[in-house]
Amino acid sequence: MTNTISDLLESAAQRAVPVVLGITDERLADPTPCSEYDVRALTDHLIQVVINFQALAAKKNADFAAVPHYIDDDAGDWRARFADETARLVAAWAAPGAEEGTSGTMGFPARTVGHMVLGDLTVHAWDLARATGQEFTPDPAVVGEIGPALAEMAPMGRKGGMFGEPFPLPDDEGVSDFDRVLALTGRDPHWRPPA
Repeated sequence: MTNTISDLLESAAQRAVPVVLGITDERLADPTPCSEYDVRALTDHLIQVVINFQALAAKKNADFAAVPHYIDDDAGDWRARFADETARLVAAWAAPGAEEGTSGTMGFPARTVGHMVLGDLTVHAWDLARATGQEFTPDPAVVGEIGPALAEMAPMGRKGGMFGEPFPLPDDEGVSDFDRVLALTGRDPHWRPPA
């Protein structure tokens, strides 16, 4: 039986939300495995992703051009907002027809778009956890879903600057499926913040 995007997102959210809730203000300027983002910018980006992919689930257009500033500009609690928006994301992808047809101006099959946000939520949660010294273990079912999907998207992702060049991994049994996902996106699975 195929897992629904909403079920997979719910599982991914259960692991991502505690990471964002665990980010302290003192860590916002720290580097992340995404060299172009510090913790603040990556968290802002992830909130933007979660909001925009709600619209894409509803076959509406999304705006990724604006530089997000949820942490600095939002008068409310950005951590709680992330939790709330992630719950809305799960609900949006559970709506009837969310996985059918194409999504927004992207013009991709809806399930492919669902895989994109599932990958972002999982990989960026790892980025933020690693950057802020938190533990993160993804759901194996999510990893099993995003591994082949991201491998298929990788050439387009690299061309668009969303993925780096693959990080080289040894061919041995000690490499996990999630390590392979991270390496596929250009990340070193053993990345640690600079001392």
